[in-house]
Amino acid sequence: MDEHDKVLLISVAAQLAGMHPQTLRQYDRMGLVEPGRTAGGGRRYSLRDVELLREIQRLSQEDGVNLAGVKRIIGLERLVGEMREQMTRMAEELTEARQRLEELETMSAFPRRELMRTSRTSTALVIWQRPSDS
Repeated sequence: MDEHDKVLLISVAAQLAGMHPQTLRQYDRMGLVEPGRTAGGGRRYSLRDVELLREIQRLSQEDGVNLAGVKRIIGLERLVGEMREQMTRMAEELTEARQRLEELETMSAFPRRELMRTSRTSTALVIWQRPSDS
């Protein structure tokens, strides 16, 4: 069983989290935890949900954070996780792009400076003279 599989009945999840089932229902209504649903509407929780419920309890009881604050903390932690995943993907894409650029450079007759923009500007003076009509 994967920790994200929504298979635990509300009574089992409540017992594992050390809470009353009604508390889990309230947290679901508030959006603090998102259980799965059966066809009949029954809630199903994962082991990850139970860990989250324990964290909610710790934040509220030990750290004195109200439930609105807990919801904000959880939302920000999710956002940070998503951003970390996105940064990992982007770092992988950047590595692949650099590798591809190196491959292209080995096949190109042009030096690297011709393939990439530089921030340096030229100070060279170019003199142009109109061709004579001779």
